[in-house]
Amino acid sequence: MTSVQSLLLDEEACSQLSEPQRAEFIFEWLSRLKKLLPSSDRATVKQNQHRLVDQLSCVLVGSPGPPARGLLADCLALLFRLGDSVPSSLLVEKCNDLIRVRDDSPSGLPNRLAAVACLGAMFEHLGRMLSGLFKDTLANLLKALKHAESQGRYEIMMSLERMLRGLGAGAASGHRDVYKAARTCLTDRSMAVRCAAAKCLLELQREAAFLWTSELENAATLCFRAFEGSDHDARVLVAKLLGSLLASALDPGDHGSSPRHSGRGRGALEEVMDLLSLGFVRGGAGFLRASGDMLKGTSSVSKEVRIGVTQACVVFVSLMGGAWLEANLASFLSPLMALVSNFGTGDAAAATCRCVSFILRSTVGSLLGEKAQGNAARQLCATVAQHKHTFDLSAADGNTDGKAGTSSQHVLVCCLLELGALIQDLGSMAAPLLTDSSTGLLDSVISVLLHPMPRARLAAAWCLRCVAVGVPSQCCPLLDRCAERLTTLRSCPEAVAGYGAGLAALVAAVQCRTLGIPCDKSKAVLDLSEDLLRSASQNARIALQRMHIGWLLISSLCTLGPAVVDQHLPRLLLLWRCVFPASLREQEMELRRGDYFTWKVTLEGRAGALCAMKKLLIHCKDLVTDDIIGHLLTPVTCAVALLPKLPALVGSYGSRVAAWAPLYRLRAYELLAALPPHVYRESFGLVMNQLVSDLLAPENLNRPCSEPDFLPSLCHHDDLPLLGPAYHESGYVEDQVYSVAGSLDNDPFALCVGSDEAPAPLPSTAALPAAATYLFGLLFPHIISAQRVKILEQFVQTLKQLKSQRHQTVQTHVCAALCSLLMDPNTCRGCLGLEEARLPAASLLLGALDANSAALRCAAAEGLARLVQVVGDTGFTVSTALLCFERLKSARDAASRSGCALALGTLHRYVGGVSSPQHLSTCLGVIFTLSQDTTSPEVQTWSLHSLSLLMEQSCSLYRAHAGPSFNLVLRLLLSASPTHPEVHRSLGRCLHGLIACLGPDLQGEGSDMAALRSSCLVACGAMQATPHCLVQARAVSCLQQLHMFCPQHVHLASLVPTLCEILLECSMLTNLRSSQLFLRQAAVACLRQLVQREAPEVRRLAVMRVKELQRRDNTQLDITMKEVGLEGALFSLLDQESEAGLRRDIRETLVHMMVSGDAGSALGHRLKLCKDILAASTACGSVGREDDEADPGGGDDDSLAFRARSDSPGPFTAMRWSTRRFAVECVCRIIAQCQKDEPAHFDLALAQEKRQCDSTDFLVLHLGELVRVAFMAATDPHERLRLAGLRSLLAIIVHFKNVAEPEFPGHVILEQYQANVGAALRPAFGADAPPDVTAKACEVCSTWLSSGVLSEPRDIRRVHQLLASSLAKVRAGSEARGQLYNEATVTMENLAVLKAWAQVYIAAIWKSGREVDPDGTDGLLALVQSDLPELSRLWLAALRDYSALMLPRDDVTGLETEMASQTASYYSASWAPILHATALWLRSAGFVMCDDAPANLSRPVTPTSMGHGSSADALQSPEDVGAERLHLILGLSVHFLCSPHSEDRMENITSCLRALQALLDVSWARGKIACDQLLSAELLGVLHRLMVTRESASVQADLLDLLARIVTATQEHVREKRHSAEVDDGASEKETLPEFGEGRDTGGLVPGRSLVFGALEICLSVLLRKLPVLSPKMAASEHLCGPGGSVWNLSDSDCLLVSSALRVLSQLPSVCSPEGSISILPTILYLLLGVLRELAIQPGTQHVKPQVTVWPLPDTLEADSGLNFTGPGLVARTLLLTLKTVLASSPSRQEKSGDAWKSIARSALCTLLDAQNADRMDEAALLTGLTVFLSAAGPDLCAGAPALHAVTLRRFGDAMDHKDPDVAGRCFRLLAWLFGTRPDVSAPYIRSLGPALLRFLQNVERRRPQCPEELQAVLEAIAALEVLVLAADVDRRPQLVGVLFPLLISFLLDENALSSAPAPSRSLHQAALKDLMRLGPQHPAVFRSLVSTSPPLKARLEAALKGSQESAKTSAAPSSTSKSSPSITLKTNFL
Repeated sequence: MTSVQSLLLDEEACSQLSEPQRAEFIFEWLSRLKKLLPSSDRATVKQNQHRLVDQLSCVLVGSPGPPARGLLADCLALLFRLGDSVPSSLLVEKCNDLIRVRDDSPSGLPNRLAAVACLGAMFEHLGRMLSGLFKDTLANLLKALKHAESQGRYEIMMSLERMLRGLGAGAASGHRDVYKAARTCLTDRSMAVRCAAAKCLLELQREAAFLWTSELENAATLCFRAFEGSDHDARVLVAKLLGSLLASALDPGDHGSSPRHSGRGRGALEEVMDLLSLGFVRGGAGFLRASGDMLKGTSSVSKEVRIGVTQACVVFVSLMGGAWLEANLASFLSPLMALVSNFGTGDAAAATCRCVSFILRSTVGSLLGEKAQGNAARQLCATVAQHKHTFDLSAADGNTDGKAGTSSQHVLVCCLLELGALIQDLGSMAAPLLTDSSTGLLDSVISVLLHPMPRARLAAAWCLRCVAVGVPSQCCPLLDRCAERLTTLRSCPEAVAGYGAGLAALVAAVQCRTLGIPCDKSKAVLDLSEDLLRSASQNARIALQRMHIGWLLISSLCTLGPAVVDQHLPRLLLLWRCVFPASLREQEMELRRGDYFTWKVTLEGRAGALCAMKKLLIHCKDLVTDDIIGHLLTPVTCAVALLPKLPALVGSYGSRVAAWAPLYRLRAYELLAALPPHVYRESFGLVMNQLVSDLLAPENLNRPCSEPDFLPSLCHHDDLPLLGPAYHESGYVEDQVYSVAGSLDNDPFALCVGSDEAPAPLPSTAALPAAATYLFGLLFPHIISAQRVKILEQFVQTLKQLKSQRHQTVQTHVCAALCSLLMDPNTCRGCLGLEEARLPAASLLLGALDANSAALRCAAAEGLARLVQVVGDTGFTVSTALLCFERLKSARDAASRSGCALALGTLHRYVGGVSSPQHLSTCLGVIFTLSQDTTSPEVQTWSLHSLSLLMEQSCSLYRAHAGPSFNLVLRLLLSASPTHPEVHRSLGRCLHGLIACLGPDLQGEGSDMAALRSSCLVACGAMQATPHCLVQARAVSCLQQLHMFCPQHVHLASLVPTLCEILLECSMLTNLRSSQLFLRQAAVACLRQLVQREAPEVRRLAVMRVKELQRRDNTQLDITMKEVGLEGALFSLLDQESEAGLRRDIRETLVHMMVSGDAGSALGHRLKLCKDILAASTACGSVGREDDEADPGGGDDDSLAFRARSDSPGPFTAMRWSTRRFAVECVCRIIAQCQKDEPAHFDLALAQEKRQCDSTDFLVLHLGELVRVAFMAATDPHERLRLAGLRSLLAIIVHFKNVAEPEFPGHVILEQYQANVGAALRPAFGADAPPDVTAKACEVCSTWLSSGVLSEPRDIRRVHQLLASSLAKVRAGSEARGQLYNEATVTMENLAVLKAWAQVYIAAIWKSGREVDPDGTDGLLALVQSDLPELSRLWLAALRDYSALMLPRDDVTGLETEMASQTASYYSASWAPILHATALWLRSAGFVMCDDAPANLSRPVTPTSMGHGSSADALQSPEDVGAERLHLILGLSVHFLCSPHSEDRMENITSCLRALQALLDVSWARGKIACDQLLSAELLGVLHRLMVTRESASVQADLLDLLARIVTATQEHVREKRHSAEVDDGASEKETLPEFGEGRDTGGLVPGRSLVFGALEICLSVLLRKLPVLSPKMAASEHLCGPGGSVWNLSDSDCLLVSSALRVLSQLPSVCSPEGSISILPTILYLLLGVLRELAIQPGTQHVKPQVTVWPLPDTLEADSGLNFTGPGLVARTLLLTLKTVLASSPSRQEKSGDAWKSIARSALCTLLDAQNADRMDEAALLTGLTVFLSAAGPDLCAGAPALHAVTLRRFGDAMDHKDPDVAGRCFRLLAWLFGTRPDVSAPYIRSLGPALLRFLQNVERRRPQCPEELQAVLEAIAALEVLVLAADVDRRPQLVGVLFPLLISFLLDENALSSAPAPSRSLHQAALKDLMRLGPQHPAVFRSLVSTSPPLKARLEAALKGSQESAKTSAAPSSTSKSSPSITLKTNFL
């Protein structure tokens, strides 16, 4: 229950506040009360109702502001609705009394307005409970309306709307009166009143049927009158009213809450469209006036009326819905086309065409689904054919007056533009439409190319361009068709112009396509254009057309880019040189001759040539070198020289040439602007004079300046809101509908633009000023200073002499020129830095601040700020500010005050902001004063905007003024009238700036900061309460900022529902109202920020709020959000929106929501959402599927479900392909995110286990839906969506291929979807599939075959057939299948096919090595083998092409260079798997083999197949062919591995390494590589760099494996050379061998040329990276070693790398000469002993026992020991093997190197012995190493070093006496192995260590073992002594046996001692007894002698035997009694 204190107003606190604070306090209380009342208990409300009414009544008469009175009205209405409603009538009477009072004082007017607002809210909430008071209240309001001012009229209309909404049909008695009052207000001079009246009538028409029956014509006429002079908001609302009336008249049952009666039968669509047409033609005027205007060819109907009618038509169709439009499309199009055909020529006709095009785009292009759009395209095509046929009949009848052509051209333009847009939107889904012979779409469009009107021909050309962009496969056929028709009909002017324009449009469309066109097409186009230009002079009748089309084709050719243009550039330069005179003298001569027609053709040709040059400079910047510019200099100079001669030509030939002069100047200016200014330095004077003349030209002075054309682009983006919403953002409706008359016929060269929207270029006369001002800004800094000053002074003097319209036009041009100049401060810093130039420039800009044009004032303020930046003088800045202050003091007009106020805010924009607190205070004082001037809303708006700029520029300096600024903004927000929304917009910008200024400080806890936060929230609430969308959008942006800086103070529970309501309210008519577009943008941007941090909460609040909303007009977005949540609503909004920025924000928001942290709980919902979106497809075409193969068994329910799409697509209908593609991309993002989150997403068993414990969802449980989504997308008719589906299918295969099926061990979960994957892939291999789709499908195929999922031969063959079909296309070549795309695209497809086959072959080889196929026929490898000969040749050809691409060549042509540049990326993505597969094939087939077929047979169509070497290959021997292939693979691999970039995929590196490994598996290749030492050394250098730069364990393992293979190959080569030397020389002496191997006689190893040195580098890098302590420098600093400093911290993969490096070290001495081995031995031994030392260091503290178990015993070091080691154990084993191999290598036995070898080995032994003195050393480990060292080095190691030998013996002796029994046991075990080695090695140690061993065993009798470790040590000692006995000579062996037997007998126990002895002692007894029983029979004589001569020993032995027998009996008894018979007796005797 809500407490009483929170509901009531704190009157005591309120009374202590000042007036502004009290208003804020009351507004905050009202806001809180409005939120609390609905959630409060009804009893509490009734209990406090009386007091609340009193408090609210006090507010009512307290002069509340506009936001407060709205909240007050809602609170009072809620209070009476939730509490006691009886006293409500008293309040109504009180409000009526307040309204009756005629008090117009400042305090009385707000009370009356508040009373009016309260009446509306009361009747809306209480409804019919107040119906008795309705009549009197209505009469009172209508009476007050007659004498009310604008605010009163506005509030009364708003109140009437709410009353009608609340009463419904109960207000029927007052409907007529309300209608009469609204009629007057609908044409009010105040736009806010018009808006309110439109809203009132919208509510009235729900119940008042007479509005759309008997009064429909009058209401429509009223709306037409309301359109006149209206602004955007009023126009939209009136259009919505008119559209709703027409929709209700046509279909009463679907519009309104109660039944309506059509009455007069005005529901026919024809009559409704007639009304709209009548309004469009007549407006609100009479019939006679409109008819007279039409006859005169003029129009008196304002543009606002036509825009309004256009918007009303869109509203009407939108309300009727897409289904209605689809059913009545023909009837809807017919009156639109009739409307267009009624207009003749001129601006009115062009504007009408744009209006109709807007209607078509907003209805047909937005409301219809894709299938319905296909039908609409057919209907439009039929309309085109009909009008073209009608015109042809008229022409055949001899009607040549042009009226038929003029009337039909507008219809054709509208239809063709919309048809092209539809086809472009549909994309490849329109392919069936284009090939439908019954429709004949292409024939109809192409037929229009022969129309006599240029506008129709150009529209048809643009439509063809849209066809080429949307359906790329149609581009080449259309090119051929247009070229053929142009060649055939080259004598017809219309054919040349039409087909030439179509051809140029098709060529220009290539820049928007990725697949391109064949190269020969560009050459054909150039040939055709050249022929047209050369033949232009042959026929005067078509000379103009040929000249124009020739240069148009060349311009389109230049858009193909430098790769294509480069080969044609010499011909282009020749054409440009021919069209202009060779010199200025020739140009002077030609001016004296010719007639008007000659000059018309000449100007047309030269203008086209200049445009073609500009296209070259724009699209081929890489080709424009100094040499090319030099060739262009002469034509440019001649073109400039002709500029001042044009007036003379116009004077001579009059209007017949006048139209071409502005066009020529425009082309010249555009070209000069694209060229570097220094190129035409000598022509600066001519150009500047002409520019000044154009800016001040007499012919421009009387024409109104078209400011919207170029002034907004010169203003700052932040200042554009001052010009109105139309300039703030693109996409404004008025710009699309009624801009300056622009169309394609104004500039046919606009066909070459790269935009997707149809261009509408301005006439040359309108575009010329913008081009002149831009060029002026570029050239002005480059002229001399005197001329600069002269020009500026000329501007000043000219402006002083002009007045009125002339003054405004020149001032606009001059200001625009100066702003264009100042845009680049670096270039103009010197030209305006001087005072002589600075003063006139400042004077010109300051003068423009007083202009009446808002755009001019904004541009002048921006230019002044740029001038301050350029000057860079603080004094100039201050003086300029003082001038603005002085002007503000004296100025009285609003324009001057607003301009100077804006200048104060912009002055410091580019100079680092305001740095002077005094200056800031002065500016703020002036701005604060102007901001409170309520008499002029314009001044107030501009001043507040300037204040926001000062906030941005002052940063932290402004924080001292934050409090007063907040008070000012809040006070104005609470008091500003809602009739001036521009003031609210500027206030919102100020609030936005204040929040940004405070920033994170808003999180502060102080009272001052809390007050500022409260002010922010109150201000946001006040802006949200306004009805204006732009103000609400700013409020949302401020809340978004607050959430960013202090999220804990922004309540999501109120913000998120607000955002959702915005999206729901603005979802209808998304393409109509730009202000709502801004609001939607703000809402989506805020949502994007919220979901990044709190996505689950946002989702929950959104759904909860929508379900609570009670809306009368539920849109589709409402239903979608209720059913599938906020994500579904955003998907629907994404499908509706067309604005690029908003679509990007929606996509980012959806991405965050789809992959947010709560993916586990909402995963199924999101996947189902994406599936429903894909199912909501209404494609206009379908892709055939081979169902028989997809389901061979016929009983796969899942695959059947995939094929059959549901008729009910769920909550979505007719989603567009772009939205469906994004849904598929979201699925891929979900898969990628799940891979990062939880392993259970890809483990079915783990997911099922976790699912039982909690409710978390996992991706693997929805694999069926994933495959379904991928299948639906991959089989869609649209190519882009198919590509996305294939990508998703690839992701599914990659991530789920190894997921096991728990219910069926040995199987994976993807096996059940084999048929679905095959069916999804099959359409991509069709004959009509584009190359990029086939390429991606090949990648999916190879991944699918390589995944191992397919196990059945039948399934493998099915997918294999798809790849086989693609290989057949490669064999056939591009000529056989038709060339539709660029050669590079064909190469991409071929390479994708070869790459896929290579990956399959690699997987087959790998699988064949792991599995054994019993049949050997059905495996994957067997299928590949059949195509392997052909594949191998293709692979080799592709590798040769790739190698040619990388090598620089001088003999290549331009075409080859073009193809190489286009295909380089394709080769880079494909060559690595092909290289690996080729190497594997060569390994299996061998290098040197007979190759009967030509090497280039069936090579792919690759651009770099230069044709070299085909004949030479046939003459090469098999040896040469093998060498060429070897070096090809080596070269490609080494070239790539030398410098792999960071972005290179790791798979490419792995492929290269494994390819080299495969090469080294072949003995022939090993020999070739080993015999070239430089090659091997270079290869090792590459491997070393790769080892240092790559951290991947798998790559490093492959590197070391390759290194080992290279060393092995060299080892084999050295061994073979030594063997050859022995055989050839017959020498068996060892002295002849050491001369082979590295090092030779000197032992030197040259870095960079030595293989051994390179191998040492690689091994050292591995060891130091894994064990940094091996480096003395790194060992000194432990922080450098890191966690990997100890071998015990290494992972298994790291240990494997260390072991591989050690194995390589063991092989290096064998590839060296004796001297070379001596050189590397110290390094190798240092590394080995270092690793040994690290292994011997105990891991952990001193209490941890040594890791003895990881050390293998010397007798287990052989490779076939059968023991498996991992981790440190593997390192230890490899280390001991390496040490043994190195010490036992052959150089140690060589006479030349033996002494040095022994010396080094002794040093190493000393190092090893010294290591035992260190702390924390594992002595057992060191002893193991010492033992291996001694045994491998031989007897000579210690023979010459007695001291070393003594130390060695002492180490063993200390170990035998060690306290740790494990160490002692290991020592005895090692001694046993050492005693058993060669006699010359073991003899010294037997003699020295044998006595100590005997003493140890003799002491055992006195101190028997007490633990298992001691027992093991004794047993190891016994085993060592036994080995010692066996190692002795035969004659001395009995003596030693005589010593062994007494020791064994001494370990025996008698019967009594045995039963009480501990377990170790008993075990020793049993072991000794067993040894005696085993050794006694082996030495019977010694045993008998010992027993007979020693009675004590005999007695002890007998007692031990007896005790053992008794013990055996005792242990056997319990075991026998414990046995029991089994419960079930098995029968074994079956007889």
